[in-house]
Amino acid sequence: MVVDTSAVIAILFGEPETESFVRALADDPKKMISAFNALESAIVIEAKKGEAGGRELDLFLHRARIEIVALNGDQVELALTAWRNYGKGNHPADLNIGDCCAYALAKYSGEPLLFKGKDFSQTDIRSVIATS
Repeated sequence: MVVDTSAVIAILFGEPETESFVRALADDPKKMISAFNALESAIVIEAKKGEAGGRELDLFLHRARIEIVALNGDQVELALTAWRNYGKGNHPADLNIGDCCAYALAKYSGEPLLFKGKDFSQTDIRSVIATS
């Protein structure tokens, strides 16, 4: 599976989805996050929790065995296509750049996406958790 920033933040901030997200992570041996989303997660967490939050993120990624995957040229093209089709100002999904990077890695790898919110459910991306 590919893990979006929204899922990481939900878990580390103890949001209502934490239990279902942690269970999904435990059930899937293949877990990855875009390097862009890892950076985005670190910035959001450190903005609220300081450097200790960044260390908490590092420990979480390590313990959950989530691989950080660098963006390559193919993913850049997929992210741009995601923005064209679903980006802010172009589509009700309103994907931002981080969302587009998560989308791109999911498309590139053929893996479903773990995310919080309704943005990705308005796209053609497969979800780890069934959405209504």
